[in-house]
Amino acid sequence: MQYKVLALDLDGTLTNHDKIITPYTKQVLMQAAERGVCIVLASGRPTVGIEPLARELALDTYGGCILSYNGGKIIDCQTGQTLVQHAFPPDLIEPVCTFSRYWNVVPLTYDANGIVSEDPASPYVQEEARICKIPVRKVDDLPAEITYPINKLLLTGNPADMPHVEELMQQEFAGKLSIYRSQPFFIETMPLGIEKSASLQILLRAKGLTAENLMACGDGWNDLPMLKFAGLGVAMGNAQPEVKAAADYITADNEHDGVGLAVEKFILREEN
Repeated sequence: MQYKVLALDLDGTLTNHDKIITPYTKQVLMQAAERGVCIVLASGRPTVGIEPLARELALDTYGGCILSYNGGKIIDCQTGQTLVQHAFPPDLIEPVCTFSRYWNVVPLTYDANGIVSEDPASPYVQEEARICKIPVRKVDDLPAEITYPINKLLLTGNPADMPHVEELMQQEFAGKLSIYRSQPFFIETMPLGIEKSASLQILLRAKGLTAENLMACGDGWNDLPMLKFAGLGVAMGNAQPEVKAAADYITADNEHDGVGLAVEKFILREEN
C-alpha cells in the first residue's frame, strides 16, 4: 500500500456545507483506517474545533492525528502526545492586532475553550464559531489578554477587502510570519515557515516515511503547499482554480463525497 498517511483538510473538503462527514465518506475512511492508514485531520481550525471529528472517525483507536492551526500543532490521537508545536512570536501579537484594526479586519485567537475576540458580533467571527462549533469570549484588549502561548492569529473580514489586506500584510511582516488566506474572509497568520506541508514532513519523518507515502486532499489556498508536497495531491471539485491546477487529481466536490471517492479509488482499490 503506497499511501500510508492520508491528510485531509476539513472545511470545503472532508465536511459538507453543514460541516458534517457524509455517511459514504465516513464508511470509506473507517475502512482505510482499519487497514492501517494514518488519517490526519489537517486544518486551520484550533485543536478543540477538530476533536469532535477525530472522535467520530475513532482516530484514538486507529492511531490518527490532529494537525491544527495550519500546522502549528500536531497531536497523536491515540497517545495524546503533542508531536509538533510552534508558538506564535509574542512580540508580534500587538503589531498584528494594530495592523488589523487599522485595515478594519477583526483579529481573533483561541483559548482552551473556544474563540477569543474583541468583536464577537462580527459575522466572520461568528462564522469561525459556526465552523468549529465552539463559543466566542469577548475581551476588551486582545493582545493584553494573550498571556499564554498561542499558535496563530486569524484575521477575519469582508472577502472583497482581504486580497489587498493579505498583500499589505505580506509586505509589513515579510520574513517574520507565514501569511495566507484559508477562506475568502480569513487570513491565517502563523509562525514563519509554518504551514501544513512543513508539519506533515516532520510527521512522515518520524514514521520513517516520505512524501511518496502521503495522499492529501484540499480545496483552499492554504492547502496548496500540502497538495504539492504529497505523493498524491487531490483537489476537490469545489477547490480554488489555483488548487486544481496544482493537483495530481481532481475529485468530486465536498457535497458529493469527493474525499470518499478519491480514497476508494487510490487507497482501497489499490490494496485490492
